Amino acid sequence: MRGRGRVCGMALSEHARNTIKGWLFVSPWVVGFLVFLVVPIGLSLYYSFCDYSLIGRWPARWVGWENYRQMWHDPVFWRALRNTFLYAALALPAGMVVSLVQALLLNVSVPGKTVFRTILFLPSLVPAVAAAVLWAWMFNSRYGLINAVIGKPLSWVHISAPNWLADYPLPALALMSLWSVGYTVIILLAGLQNIPRELYEAAVIDGAGAWRRLWHVTLPTLSPVIFFNLIMALIATFQVFTVPTLMIKAGLRSDTQFYSMVIFDQAFTNNHMGYASAMAWVQLLMILGLTGVAFWTSRRWVHYR
Repeated sequence: MRGRGRVCGMALSEHARNTIKGWLFVSPWVVGFLVFLVVPIGLSLYYSFCDYSLIGRWPARWVGWENYRQMWHDPVFWRALRNTFLYAALALPAGMVVSLVQALLLNVSVPGKTVFRTILFLPSLVPAVAAAVLWAWMFNSRYGLINAVIGKPLSWVHISAPNWLADYPLPALALMSLWSVGYTVIILLAGLQNIPRELYEAAVIDGAGAWRRLWHVTLPTLSPVIFFNLIMALIATFQVFTVPTLMIKAGLRSDTQFYSMVIFDQAFTNNHMGYASAMAWVQLLMILGLTGVAFWTSRRWVHYR
């Protein structure tokens, strides 16, 4: 009996040592998660109900729902919200369609397909700042590549080439967003290669042509991957910030502000951190609401094997 007690005590002690070692190994991540994520989220929620500035106003003064009431009557808030929704309405479906078409093309067995895949993915590796500078030159009304291509045909019908960033800022930014669909294409391509060949063989035996195989086999089987890309693109689109901020200096209209840009200006330009925190929480609720709608509708068109 005494021997058994000593063995149990040693086993318990060894288990405790392993537990301590495990916590020590994960402690950098746990500390980082708490300090850089949980605490800022909690503080932003608190500051959203406060009159608080990063400079010269400490401690934060509790104002209740005043920031949210101010937001309701703020024309800049509504203009940024409208711009963000219009941009999402253009960029989101266009990006999904273009990435799906590219994935279908890259899934075809042709010579040199690896080279084509590399070429289509390379733009996704270009930093956002470099991409913004490049596209600013492409959108230039006098020297840009786009107007150089379409300018001559437009002149035949007596139409002048547009000033993209001034006249059509949201379509221009939506067009630019197609530059970085490489990651989405790779995910879709992986999903396409995971579709069982037996499904296509059965469809061919039933007499289904290429379009019917695409509609009744490829898209339903690929729907979970499409849904995943939709959620990721939805979240990214409603947080767009870097590119339009840089493009404003290249000629983009200053009133073409997006939601995240207004949050940044309120927090770090106007020093209204409390108001910016309230806007950030409204943004979170909007994204959660749209994501919830997407999950609700997914029951009708997403098919899991």
